[in-house]
Amino acid sequence: MSDNSNNSIERLFKSTSKLLKRFKEQKGIIDTYIKKERKWKEHKLHKNNEIKKLEKEIKKLKKAKEKNEQ
Repeated sequence: MSDNSNNSIERLFKSTSKLLKRFKEQKGIIDTYIKKERKWKEHKLHKNNEIKKLEKEIKKLKKAKEKNEQ
């Protein structure tokens, strides 16, 4: 009986170890994805801000050009 119980515990331990290993691998993959996504969003935000600044500058230049033409 103790052999059977030890065997069951050993199988349970092995399957639990496999599950933990898979969980850690998946967690690593997800963490890497999240880091990349954050960098992408930060880059996108920076570029959007840059575009807005350039659009404002274009508007100012157009107004200045219109004033000079009058």
